[in-house]
Amino acid sequence: MHSDQLTSRGFLDLAERLGHACHTQGATVTTAESCTGGGVANAITAIAGSSAYFETGYVTYSNAAKERLLGVPATMLEVHGAVSRETVEAMVFGACNESGADIGVAISGVAGPGGGSPDKPVGTVWLAWGSAEKVEAECYHYSGDRQAVRGQAVRDALIGLIRQVESPQGRR
Repeated sequence: MHSDQLTSRGFLDLAERLGHACHTQGATVTTAESCTGGGVANAITAIAGSSAYFETGYVTYSNAAKERLLGVPATMLEVHGAVSRETVEAMVFGACNESGADIGVAISGVAGPGGGSPDKPVGTVWLAWGSAEKVEAECYHYSGDRQAVRGQAVRDALIGLIRQVESPQGRR
């Protein structure tokens, strides 16, 4: 998908599909975002009627916000860092527990242009999807500038939410 499509119609198509799945399954969703800065919540709420399945989203850009709003342990952030499987899994658990949503997505990554390291270069993004009981996470390595990295992460977050809502194993 071209980056122009990532910021316009492509997101809307995915968000509409997510909304349809939520209506069909009776599911509610939440978001816990760091590097995407609310991009997933923005895509979801661009759809009229999304308040029926989306009530709360969290933008926890700092580690302090991840701790305070989502209950991510400070020791976890110190040991594994914000951009890690452990952190995004804890973010999903926290977002689902705090919001009461059935399914959540969490995103934390290095969008660039700075901030990368040899272990976590620019474009490294961890995503997690699941519920207050069960979470799956995956690490992505995106290319492009900051906007492209963020756009790809939003797209994959929406795709993962759709998969979770449509899958009986992904629901509480």
